[in-house]
Amino acid sequence: MMQLQGVLPILPTPFTDDGAVDEVSLRRLIDFEREVGVHGVSILGFMGEAHRLSNAERKQVVTTVVDQADGLFPTWVGVLAFGAAGAIEQAREAQELGAQGVFVAPIGVQNDQVIFDYYASVADALDIPVAIHDFPESFRTMLSPELIARMADEIAGVSYIKLEDYPVLAKMSRIQRLAPDSIGIFGGLGGVYFLEELQRGSRGIMTGFAFPEVLVGIYEAFRAGDSGRAAALFDRYVPLIRYEFQPKIGLAYRKFIYHRRGIIDSTFIRPPGLQIDDYTCTELMAIIKRVGFDLDISGAQLVDIAAV
Repeated sequence: MMQLQGVLPILPTPFTDDGAVDEVSLRRLIDFEREVGVHGVSILGFMGEAHRLSNAERKQVVTTVVDQADGLFPTWVGVLAFGAAGAIEQAREAQELGAQGVFVAPIGVQNDQVIFDYYASVADALDIPVAIHDFPESFRTMLSPELIARMADEIAGVSYIKLEDYPVLAKMSRIQRLAPDSIGIFGGLGGVYFLEELQRGSRGIMTGFAFPEVLVGIYEAFRAGDSGRAAALFDRYVPLIRYEFQPKIGLAYRKFIYHRRGIIDSTFIRPPGLQIDDYTCTELMAIIKRVGFDLDISGAQLVDIAAV
């Protein structure tokens, strides 16, 4: 089960200017991620606006991504529901459409046994692995390291966690001490702590960032044993990572960048999503230029530690 590792970006769902799912842009986005060299993709998370899609649109997005990925890397699908029946329905559909795993938000009940039973019922209904999505800032449900370790040890199929709960580094170490061989930990939170997460033993990252080649560069350097290069890459690009990871408006930054890079056709976000103003666009472009990237280049760009 615990074979998944690397950079699996959380992808936005592209829309046309009138708000329809843009399948052409979505296929182009998958081709771009393949060119960058990611190790998989994660779709229908919050950044994918899954909570703003119809059931038919969810199916359309999963089908399109799995088809375009063509088995070259795994597709993981987000699951968010009010109860086990809805979560199982979403997860089974993802499995049937060819997804290799699901990352599942907790039920909105602050009770450890209820949460345990919820994940057990979802995992029992599937043949593909389940990742716990631990993000209380959005889900309002707290998962203790002890509960996470218990689920990893006692529920077959709960093999990973997408960990986004502050203080994330301390919690990561605690989970690893409690369940050292039972769960693979992936970071998130925009990549802000990616270097330290790798140093503490994470298997990789599932996060939104519109220059995923940076995350791939850091990961590949670290896994090759070149921790100095990994740190230098992180330090060079952290101003952009930090700026892009702003709550409530980060999706607008990412769609703007993907649009300017020629990968998606529209920056449309379904209401009530925030958009960025002209001053912010100028500010963002200045940071992108400062770290050495060019928004007029549509393909993967060179990630380097040389001075700009």
